[in-house]
Amino acid sequence: MKIAVIGSKGLPPKQGGIEHHCAEIYTRMVAQGHSVDLYARPSYTDQAWGQRQNYKGINVISLPSISVRGIDAFVSSAIAAIAASKEQYDIIHFHALGPALFSALPKIASPAKVVVTCHGLDWQRAKWGNISSRLIRMGEQSAVRFADAIVTVSEDLQTYFMESYDKETTYITNAPASYVETDSDFSYVQSLGLQQDQYILFLGRLVPEKRPELLIKAFQALQPPGWKLVLVGNNSNTPSYTSELFGLAGEDPNILFAGELRGKELAEMVRGAGLFVLPSDVEGLPLAMLEAMQEGIPVLASDIPVNQRLLGKDRGILFQAGNLDSCIAGLNRAMTNPQELKAIAQRAKTYVQKHHNWDKITEECLYVYDEVRFGRTSSPTTKRSWVFRNPQNQPAIRLAKSVQEKEKIKLLEKA
Repeated sequence: MKIAVIGSKGLPPKQGGIEHHCAEIYTRMVAQGHSVDLYARPSYTDQAWGQRQNYKGINVISLPSISVRGIDAFVSSAIAAIAASKEQYDIIHFHALGPALFSALPKIASPAKVVVTCHGLDWQRAKWGNISSRLIRMGEQSAVRFADAIVTVSEDLQTYFMESYDKETTYITNAPASYVETDSDFSYVQSLGLQQDQYILFLGRLVPEKRPELLIKAFQALQPPGWKLVLVGNNSNTPSYTSELFGLAGEDPNILFAGELRGKELAEMVRGAGLFVLPSDVEGLPLAMLEAMQEGIPVLASDIPVNQRLLGKDRGILFQAGNLDSCIAGLNRAMTNPQELKAIAQRAKTYVQKHHNWDKITEECLYVYDEVRFGRTSSPTTKRSWVFRNPQNQPAIRLAKSVQEKEKIKLLEKA
């Protein structure tokens, strides 16, 4: 199968859920014999226009763009859609709603089937201005109209499309990235003046919807003895907001901005944390939180729907989204109940290992490709039926009940 990917900034992945998602699933597809071209932005890959590079078998193609906030993503996606429409692809896969604005081009101008993955309702994110938000919303509407299949990474997004557009989608979850091996002495963590298990970690873009300022205020109000707060991430084109965060932290020696980390340093920072906090108001599927859960790090998070689903009643601590007093109370509970933290972290780790697996995700995505190519359709009484092959190439049948029935997907038959 020949596949084009549009919407990822590029590879190798640096910071960003879509880039890590693409790195995981498309390397697996290449290993199974599929051909994958990923259209990238030169500002991300440091490649010249038209230059190609190979990333673990994926052909990464840099196309012209404009390095202007709010414009580069749309320009690069438009050019990628035009370029892909001229090739003989079996599948053109758009990742995110903004790039999906151009999903009509290959639908009209090429024989390829179009798939769109919604990683989140990006028009809700505060970093986008009014015009960009409207364009992203138009991308959402284009996906509904032109895509042969829409994939959502959370059940809440699936419900959104059904309630907003009466549009059937396929729910395929995400999984956390696999971290590299790290030294047991935590030398990098110690070089920053941190002690293992004695710091609170925020990991993500420093943008308003992720609410790092709420966490800073809660930490300053509580001032837990012996603990520090570390914020890892870049400003993602929100320099004024980042400046506000620096001003809020002031000269507090217990608050550290570590910038963007990758590889061994990122892995060590996550594994050394005593608590991971995600105070977001908006998330599609929080991969950074899944990574912390996978590593056995206890989690405190806002009670937005996706966090409630992931943490359940006993896999983490939830606080009321946007509520400072509730966040302070959650931090205090975490700081004063180490045995509870240990227990919930172990339950969370087990949950992620069971329910968020990249091999399984890749196979389910491949089945969606086959479904749109060969015209397989679900029964009118079901939300989605599909057959996929697991990594051992053994067939399995999965059946998802209708949205109204709200039943869990169950493994019905193995052959």
